[in-house]
Amino acid sequence: MMDEAQTIGERARGARLRLGLTQADVAAALGYTQGWVSKMEKGAIELDRASVINSLADVLHVHPNELIDRPYRTSAATNQWEVSASAILRELRRYDLAPVFDGPPRPAAQLWRDTAELHTLRDEARYTVMLRRLPDLLREARALAEVSAGREREEAFGVYAIACKFGHNAAYALGHPELIAMLCERTAWAAERSGDELMPAVADGMRVRDMWATADWEGAIWLSDKALRAVEPLYERGDPLAVRVWGHHHLRAAVSAAREGRQGEARHRIAQAREAAAQAAAVPSFDRHSLTFSAANVLIHGVNVELEMSQQDEALRLHEDISPRELATLPKSRLGHYQMDLARAYLWSGRRERALDELERAERTAPQLVRNHPIARATLRRIRAAERVGTSERLRRMVGRFSLDD
Repeated sequence: MMDEAQTIGERARGARLRLGLTQADVAAALGYTQGWVSKMEKGAIELDRASVINSLADVLHVHPNELIDRPYRTSAATNQWEVSASAILRELRRYDLAPVFDGPPRPAAQLWRDTAELHTLRDEARYTVMLRRLPDLLREARALAEVSAGREREEAFGVYAIACKFGHNAAYALGHPELIAMLCERTAWAAERSGDELMPAVADGMRVRDMWATADWEGAIWLSDKALRAVEPLYERGDPLAVRVWGHHHLRAAVSAAREGRQGEARHRIAQAREAAAQAAAVPSFDRHSLTFSAANVLIHGVNVELEMSQQDEALRLHEDISPRELATLPKSRLGHYQMDLARAYLWSGRRERALDELERAERTAPQLVRNHPIARATLRRIRAAERVGTSERLRRMVGRFSLDD
């Protein structure tokens, strides 16, 4: 079987030729050399940066998932989540029709308790289980909105919006672009009907992530600033949920700026998020918007931002300042992402053994997330390529678990 890096290169070449572009055209649009494009198309360069994958896909006018062939095809058991994804799409397409629901829907307060369970599943990176539960919750929330009025109806739309947000998390982790796009649209639709002043800004946070797929870093920053302006009155009054939304959007803006190469802007946004995290820690509350925002999350975003700007030594220095106790407060989904970042940082610094250690830790922490993540797979391929002669049994087993040789 041809190596994944080669097949990505071949898909890139095919997309380029369909558009009638030369390698020099693509290189000029990316700010790289023609030689880089040639090596990439031959599979000699690993695409292990989201900014590069997304920018290349944008130049070639394809979705990043089309370029890297996500979702990855592995075993029948691991592909079962696509059955749930299809059921969710069916519900989303029926969003403005009277829902088919047997019996009276439960009150909004009970439906919100279901979202708390989904929050736990999201934090544990159990995406398949999340997706299985979403069609029924979407249907019931829509049924409640249909038969109720006033605040109860608004709360039903709030539940619907947050259920869509959970689906968006899972669809991103597993790689389903159609589901990602439709969930983003339905979240915005429900948010406007929820009566929640902060919910539209939460939906905007999902849109920012979607804009990354087209390498629209500037537009993503603009959208985060739009959301920040909308929540600023509540933030200045110290509303605890607004503080979380405020910090969340500064983290989104930090990543956007880093991918655009705006180092000062990226670090400024991290500082703003750090201030919000200090306030959020002082006023704990139930986060109905299910935003993963905390002081520890800001710290690991600081590492990610340095890595996005190719400052791996600074990223590792910042990592050394983070205590194990702080990392222990992170949910598995965030910790798995962070350990993937550390694997890249060690690899780029020439420390392959440490890189493999971190990638194994990431896999143990959140296996479904990591095995389906293009950056983790590219990192593993780079490690394997450097160890072709006398590849260890440990590395071979990991390659097998990632289905890189299937």
